[in-house]
Amino acid sequence: MAEYQNLFTSVQPVGPLHDGVPLPRGDDKRTGTPFLVHLLGRIGNAQIGPVYLGTLGVASLLFGTLAFNIIGFNMLASVDWSPIELIRQLFWLALEPPPPAYGLGIPPLAQGGWWIIVGFMLTVSILLWWARTYRRARQLGLGTHVAWAFAAAIWLYLVCGLFRPIMMGSWSEAVPFGIFPHLDWVSALSLRYGNLFYNPFHALSIVFLYGSVLLFAMHGATILAVSRFGGEREIEQIVDRGTASERAALFWRWTMGFNATMESIHRWAWWFAVLCPLVGGVGILLTGTVVDNWYLWSVKHHVVPAYPLVSPTVLDPAILGAKP
Repeated sequence: MAEYQNLFTSVQPVGPLHDGVPLPRGDDKRTGTPFLVHLLGRIGNAQIGPVYLGTLGVASLLFGTLAFNIIGFNMLASVDWSPIELIRQLFWLALEPPPPAYGLGIPPLAQGGWWIIVGFMLTVSILLWWARTYRRARQLGLGTHVAWAFAAAIWLYLVCGLFRPIMMGSWSEAVPFGIFPHLDWVSALSLRYGNLFYNPFHALSIVFLYGSVLLFAMHGATILAVSRFGGEREIEQIVDRGTASERAALFWRWTMGFNATMESIHRWAWWFAVLCPLVGGVGILLTGTVVDNWYLWSVKHHVVPAYPLVSPTVLDPAILGAKP
């Protein structure tokens, strides 16, 4: 008999379709008739639907759809209303923030006004979705861990597009809406402020990013490895340890000398993942507002050695008042 030990094939127990637990009084009804999709069951649960949107969900989708359409039509206008060019250049197109001359003022639509409107609508959409996430968890009797993890990502979004531009006194410091232009903004920010690699909060963010990846991979691998002993039934293993939990604990004690429990590993991974955008946001917020050059800051605080002087000092003609 073949063992239940396969990295790719999952067992799909199929039962009656269900709508879930009863909703509290005053909630809207769930929408859609649930159905099964076998291929989706290969990577998760095979049942699709029903969906609960509620007032917060509908409002969030409304604001988000408006923002998405404004971005799309601005990009379409930038390629002379050519759908083919829109598709061809999509990764390079952007809706840019206002120029520096406008500061924190309200510019004309074509000079960044659309960016202001989109930023407002998208922020409202994201915050409404966060409120929906929090409210769903509370009304289902769950912990609010998902909502607070989502809030950590929202913090980084607000730092890049709202908090830091306000502290810098200009909307031009914000991130453009676009794929490659957004990456260009990150690169330009790093170059302008002395290389973000010397930013200690950026370094911490990368530590938590790689750390969370490692922890999630270790945990996923452990559960898959003991699934033949019922390890995927983690709740039962937490409250009534069986051979799966015991073997997993033995493995990590023997290989590392220490093991997280089947409950605490989720807290480890949650904290590492959440701290990645939290400390990253702190690093971005300090860039340009408190620290003008992260390399010079690192040299001053003895984090890195100064570059050796291999040539005579070059004076900037602009400082000397010299004419080119």
